[in-house]
Amino acid sequence: MIPEQQSVLAAADSSVWDVDADAALLLVEDDAGDALLVEEMLTDSELDARLTWCKTLAEARRFLLACRTPVCVLLDLHLPDVNGLDAVRQLVGSAPDAAIVVLTGMAESETGLSAVAHGAQDYLVKGRIDPEALSRAVRYALQRKYAERSAAAMRTSRLIEQENARLERALLPIPLLRDESFRVAARYEAGRAHGLLSGDFYDVVQTSDGTVHAVIGDVSGHGAAEAALGVCLRVAWRTAVLTGVGQLGKIGLLEEILVAERSDPHVFATVTTLVFPPGGDRVLIARAGHPGLLLRCGTQVSWVEPEMGMALGLLPGVGRWAITELALSPGSEVVLFTDGLFEGRTGPKSRLGEEGLLAMAGKNGALEPRAFVDALVAEATESASPYGGLADDVAVLHLGWRARS
Repeated sequence: MIPEQQSVLAAADSSVWDVDADAALLLVEDDAGDALLVEEMLTDSELDARLTWCKTLAEARRFLLACRTPVCVLLDLHLPDVNGLDAVRQLVGSAPDAAIVVLTGMAESETGLSAVAHGAQDYLVKGRIDPEALSRAVRYALQRKYAERSAAAMRTSRLIEQENARLERALLPIPLLRDESFRVAARYEAGRAHGLLSGDFYDVVQTSDGTVHAVIGDVSGHGAAEAALGVCLRVAWRTAVLTGVGQLGKIGLLEEILVAERSDPHVFATVTTLVFPPGGDRVLIARAGHPGLLLRCGTQVSWVEPEMGMALGLLPGVGRWAITELALSPGSEVVLFTDGLFEGRTGPKSRLGEEGLLAMAGKNGALEPRAFVDALVAEATESASPYGGLADDVAVLHLGWRARS
C-alpha cells in the first residue's frame, strides 16, 4: 500500500522540472480502491517518483506546507472534508505553487473542465486512466505550473521596471530655465549593482532675476529608500530656490529634511550648490562633503577645490558651510559630478581617482558640453570594464553661460 505522509527528497533547482528527480506526487483520495489503482498505474508508468497518499484536504494541506519540492497533486473532488470545485479553490488558495490534476468520474467531464478554469492544470477521468495518460498528465501539469510561475515572475519584473523607470524620471529633472542664455548638459548612469535606483540627484533652476541656481548631491547607500530620499532632497531644494531661501540656508534645510526622512541614522548625503549671478563673471559655490569640480576655460581643464564643510547628516546641527566665489572668464564653464565617476577600479588595487579624471577631461577639452560629458562617462566606464564596470551611480552636470556674439 501507499505510505501515508511519506517524506520526499528536496527538489533540484532546474529551469524545467523533472518529475522523476525534482517533484513530489501527492494523491488526495479517500477511497482505498481508487488509491490502489493510481499506485498501480504509477508503477507501470514511466514516472519514477514516490507517491504520498492523503485521505483529506486537511492532511494534504499539512503535507504541502512542509514540502519544499515542486508538487503535483492528484486531487479527487469528493473528500470527507470538502466536495466539488471547492476542493480546487481551497487547494489553489493554500498551495498556489502546486500543480493540480483533478480526478473525476465518468460523468464529470464538464466538472473537470471547470476545475481547470478554477486553477487546476489538467484533469483525468478515473475510468479512462492508463499509465501513459497518468505520466503525461503529471508531466504536463508540472510544466504548465512552471510556465505560469515564470509568466507571473516576468509580469512582476516588468512592473518593477516600470516603477523604477518612473522613479528614474523623478531623479532626472528638466532644468527650469527662463531663456537660452545659459546651457546645461546632464547625464545620469546607473551603477551595475543596482539598476535604475540611486541616491544621486541634481537640479538647475533660473529665477526671475536671471540668476541660475544648481545643485548636485549623493545620498549614501543604494536602493529604493535612498533614491526616494534623493528625490525628496531635490524637490525641497527647488522649492527653497523658488521661495528665495539663501544659498547656505538651503544646505541647512536639506540637512534637516535628510535627518527627518532617512530610514537609517547612518545615512548621509554630500551636496554642492552653485549660484550663477547674471553677468557670467563669477559663480558662488557651497560644498558639503562633495567632491571638487572641473573648470573649463577654452580647451583647458583644471580641478577646483572650493572650501568644504561637513557632509549632511553626519553630525546634525554641527556642520558649518561657507561660500567660495570663483571668478569666471568669458566662456568658462563648470562641471559637477558624483564620486561614482572616478571611483571605478582600473586595476586590482587601483582606481581612476581625481587625477585620472582630470587627465581624462584634459584630453577631451575641445569637445562641446554634451560630447564632453558623454566622453567622461564612456571613458570612465571603459577604464573600469575589466573589473566589472562602474560599481556606483554617476551623475554629471555641465553648466555655463553661452558665449555672447
